[in-house]
Amino acid sequence: MKNILLIEDDDSFRITVRHALKGRGFQVEEASSAEEALATGSPSYHPDGILLDMRLGNDDGMSLIPELKRLHPEARLVVLTGFGSIPQAMESLRIGADDYLLKPAGIEAIIGALQGNATPKESAFDGEPPSLARVEWEHIQRILHDCEGNVSRAARTLGIDRRTLQRKLAKQPPNL
Repeated sequence: MKNILLIEDDDSFRITVRHALKGRGFQVEEASSAEEALATGSPSYHPDGILLDMRLGNDDGMSLIPELKRLHPEARLVVLTGFGSIPQAMESLRIGADDYLLKPAGIEAIIGALQGNATPKESAFDGEPPSLARVEWEHIQRILHDCEGNVSRAARTLGIDRRTLQRKLAKQPPNL
């Protein structure tokens, strides 16, 4: 595995990962948006691995998974996110991702996931039971995803006020 497509909208994180990968002998192609990521579908470019951020500005990285797998069927696709949840991880794997890591993941964990051998300590979930706050947050994320991001519809589905839901969404997710 030598060629990596790095899709990340956070400039500082993308630069850090790019330098770390290049320092270990990888060739890195970068994209900072969904449009740039999909533009890599030229017949001459064949990444061995794809590192995909789940949130790309206003775009949902999850929606890119099927198209990226179509464009680069041989590439191992790893989702990397700072806002992960169990339902989101399961859904990303179901639609084609090969692995799922939570930020901040170390470069060795990222390389391991790209090569298909992530270490259990640094994989997305370590088997610890989640807190009640975490389960609530994951449930809200699943309902919001099912409502296609429509906060008002998700609030009605959850039976809570829209402003209450907005406050819950603005908070950082509880730790695993």
